[in-house]
Amino acid sequence: MAIKRSIFFVFSVWLVFILDIIIPIDFNNYGILPRTIQGLVGIPLSPFLHAGLFHIISNTIPLFILLFLLFTFYKKESLPVIVLIILIGRILVWIFGRKSYHIGASGLIYGLFSFLVVSGFLRKNIKTIIVSIIVIFLYGGLIYGIFPQQSHISWEAHLFGAIAGIVCSYLFKTKRNEKSSSEKEIKIK
Repeated sequence: MAIKRSIFFVFSVWLVFILDIIIPIDFNNYGILPRTIQGLVGIPLSPFLHAGLFHIISNTIPLFILLFLLFTFYKKESLPVIVLIILIGRILVWIFGRKSYHIGASGLIYGLFSFLVVSGFLRKNIKTIIVSIIVIFLYGGLIYGIFPQQSHISWEAHLFGAIAGIVCSYLFKTKRNEKSSSEKEIKIK
C-alpha cells in the first residue's frame, strides 16, 4: 500500500508537469505569489508545479523515498501530515516569502524530512529512530537548503516546509500520547 500511494503522489506531480507542457497556459503562474490574493491559489497547488525537467527530476526521488517511509511507518498520520506540511509551510511562504513565484515539491520534501527525523526521536520507538537515522544519512545535506543561496531557489519553501514538518511531529506525538494515556485510564478503572 505504501508503495502504491507514493507512486500515485509522484505520478500526480508528473501528470501536472506534462499537462503544463501540453496545455498553452503557464501553470507556474498558479504558484505562491506572497501577499497577493492570486498567490493564495498556490498554497495547495505549488507542490505540483515545477519550473522544468531538471527541477522535477531533482524532486522525484527524494519525494518518493520520503513518502514511502511516511506511508510505511506512519500509516494513520500520513495523509494529515502531508496536508498540514503543505498548508502550514506554504501559508508561511505566502506571508513571509520574497515577492516571486514559489513552486515545486521541495518544501514538502523538507517537511517530510524534518517530520521523519524529529518524530522518530520523539516517539522513542526503535523502528522510528532507525528511520530517522536512515533519513539523516540519505538527506542530511538538505539542511543547507534552508539558507539563501541562489535567487531562483525558494529557500523560504525549504525553511517553512521544515518548520511545518517539525510542528507536525509535535502535534502527532502529543495526540498519540493523549490516546495512550486515556487507554491506560480506562484499564485502571
